[in-house]
Amino acid sequence: MTSTSTPPGLARFNALEEHAAFAALHEACASTAWAERLLAARPCATPDDLYAASDAAMADLSAEDLAEAMAGHPPIGRPKPGDPASAREQRGMAGASEELKTQMLELNLAYQEKFGHVFLICATGRTGEQMRDAVKERIGNAPEQEREIVRTELGKINRIRLARIVEED
Repeated sequence: MTSTSTPPGLARFNALEEHAAFAALHEACASTAWAERLLAARPCATPDDLYAASDAAMADLSAEDLAEAMAGHPPIGRPKPGDPASAREQRGMAGASEELKTQMLELNLAYQEKFGHVFLICATGRTGEQMRDAVKERIGNAPEQEREIVRTELGKINRIRLARIVEED
C-alpha cells in the first residue's frame, strides 16, 4: 500500500528554511558538498527520494569531500561527548571489555596512521568484536579500495541519520 502524502517529518524537513535544513543535514554528514546536493533535491516526495539523492551525492563526493565527511566522525569506541548520534551508533562498544577497548584504540591508531583518517564503519547494530574484526580485515586494503568502502559505510550512516530526520514526529 503506497501513500501519496509526504510523511510529516519529511514534509517538515522540506519546509525548513535553507539554513535550518543545511544545519540538519550537516549534523547528519559533515560534508558540505553532500548537504548542498540534498538541499538542491528538496522538496522530496518520499523518504526514498531523499535517500536516493543522498546516495547520488555520496557517489559524487571527491576525495576532499570524503575527508570532510570523515572528519565529522569520532573513532570507534570514543563517541564525541554530548553527541547522542555517535553514542547511539557506537552502542556496541559501550559494554566492551577493557581489553577490547584497548585493542580498538590500538587498531584505530594503526588504521589512522596508514590511511590518514579514522576507521569508519556503520556501527549501528554491530558488536565491539564485529567492529574490531572489521578494522583488522580492512587495514590490509589498498587506500583506493578502502576509500570506496568508507564511501559505502558513510552512505549507510547517512541513510540511518536521514531516517531519524524524516521519521521525527
